[in-house]
Amino acid sequence: MSNALDLTNETFSNAVSSGVSLVDFWAEWCGPCRMMSPIVDGVAQALAGRANVYKVNVDDAQEVAVKYKVNSIPTLVVMKDGAEVKRFVGVTQQGALTAALEEALG
Repeated sequence: MSNALDLTNETFSNAVSSGVSLVDFWAEWCGPCRMMSPIVDGVAQALAGRANVYKVNVDDAQEVAVKYKVNSIPTLVVMKDGAEVKRFVGVTQQGALTAALEEALG
């Protein structure tokens, strides 16, 4: 069971509109995305109650993927109040993601 909530085209904007969020753009068939899953869950646990962690399946939510110009996956986007503040592409260490979220949290 993942600690990250799944978002769709319909739920994305409202979910990321306030606060600090990490959005993991991924797909079921993507090996590196599967490698990121426990890392993303770790970030969600480490920052529970302070930052939101979401997953967006690019196959199911193509509108969001196109809007945020996700050209390769995994792409991890740190957002604050609906605006992108940092982006990581490819497998990324938990410490780098946590540090980016801490910075966004101030």
